[in-house]
Amino acid sequence: MKNRRPHWSERLKVTLWTLILPPAIWAGHFLFSYLWAAISCAKAGTFATFPLLFVAGTIIALALIALSGWIAWHQGRMPGGSVPHEDSTDIDRLRFLAKSTLLLAGLSFVGVLFTAMPVIFLEDCL
Repeated sequence: MKNRRPHWSERLKVTLWTLILPPAIWAGHFLFSYLWAAISCAKAGTFATFPLLFVAGTIIALALIALSGWIAWHQGRMPGGSVPHEDSTDIDRLRFLAKSTLLLAGLSFVGVLFTAMPVIFLEDCL
């Protein structure tokens, strides 16, 4: 039998830090959005016509959240153990954290989209 080297996503460990990462990115993007709107309205009286910096920040946030969700999805599908993953084994803990991270990544992805929409589509500061 050939000794197989694990894929890079199998070597990563899902921890509470990876669970916290997607909502933290969402929170950072939320803060960035409100600062962008406040500074734009205070300085120019209107939003920028094409906020390139804001769009780039939104794309980076979405990419990081998607990467986090993809890693969690990949690790949640590792062989071993059966559903509902409620035993006190390492693989069940990994699967629970992976599933939780995947769900939070999905919520955070949608949250970033909804946070970005007003900044991108609104033109007037009231």
